[in-house]
Amino acid sequence: MTKKQLNILLIASSSLALVACTAENSVRFNQEAGAFIDEGNFGNPTMNNTLVMTGQKSYVVNLNRRFAEEVDTSVNFAFDSAVLDGAARATLMEQANWIRQFPEVRFKVFGHTDLVGSEAYNKSLGLRRARAAVNFLVSQGISRSRLEAVVSFGETQPLVVTQDEEVKNRRTVTEVTGFVRNHPAVLNGKYAAIIFRDYVAEGAVQTPGGGELAGGE
Repeated sequence: MTKKQLNILLIASSSLALVACTAENSVRFNQEAGAFIDEGNFGNPTMNNTLVMTGQKSYVVNLNRRFAEEVDTSVNFAFDSAVLDGAARATLMEQANWIRQFPEVRFKVFGHTDLVGSEAYNKSLGLRRARAAVNFLVSQGISRSRLEAVVSFGETQPLVVTQDEEVKNRRTVTEVTGFVRNHPAVLNGKYAAIIFRDYVAEGAVQTPGGGELAGGE
């Protein structure tokens, strides 16, 4: 191959590469600067941080996940009944013990029914079940003001879809829903201290005089 032919080949190859590159990025050049780099996610980390720092997102989600991992959040009922049996009371006592550790936190109790009966009747029955659970939690020393509301989903959210009687559907569910707005720790934004206070306590070092030093190994 002569030098002239080699130069022609190199020029042709470069031209093809340029055309391919231009075709690949033509759409990008017609968009706002940075659009193809963002891919729709630009600003999400900042938004997430803002929601977390203001207590609107992650801490409530994390605390509710921890609540569900450490205690049973549901209790079940007999057919057409809002009476708490022994198993339900035992579960609610465990919930109350957990809730007492977090005086800054609000909870909501949701009532559910199975699909037997009319929608209106089941809505009322679900509410009676939620109120029964709330009343028991209050009897265990939980302030009623922290039980944000009692809500009935009636028959609208079955765990098992069946027209027959189903005990798993006849339930209440307790969930973390937010923080007590006038609590000093919440006003100071100390959400991590609220959620992880037991871990912080475990890391405290007892001094010979009986005091505590932060930290530990």
